[in-house]
Amino acid sequence: MSKIRGKNTKLELLVFRELRRRGIYFKKYHRTEFSTPDLALPRKKIAVFIDGDFWHGYRFSKIKNKLPKKYWQKKIEENIRRDKNHRTRLRREGWRVLRVWEHEIIKDELKIINKIIKFTSQ
Repeated sequence: MSKIRGKNTKLELLVFRELRRRGIYFKKYHRTEFSTPDLALPRKKIAVFIDGDFWHGYRFSKIKNKLPKKYWQKKIEENIRRDKNHRTRLRREGWRVLRVWEHEIIKDELKIINKIIKFTSQ
């Protein structure tokens, strides 16, 4: 597990590069009191999370029983719970939050980039 990156993953770097190329200025991993969005515009209170399908539990209920050990089930359930709490707290503090999944970026990168641009420009 030590080889698994938490920051600057290939997908995040791809999104960051394209947004900067299009003139969107943002902070990477901006630390709030209780959360660290992958991409943030603090003045506008906008946060974007780029979440990996496995680690953040996309369709977790379908793969839950196929995981090799109880450790992984517990780990991903905790990640899901933590993510939900962070999004809820950010929204309570007045932040607008967008969550982008790994499979969405892989499927249609430009569509997701445009979605993020539209979200950050509102």
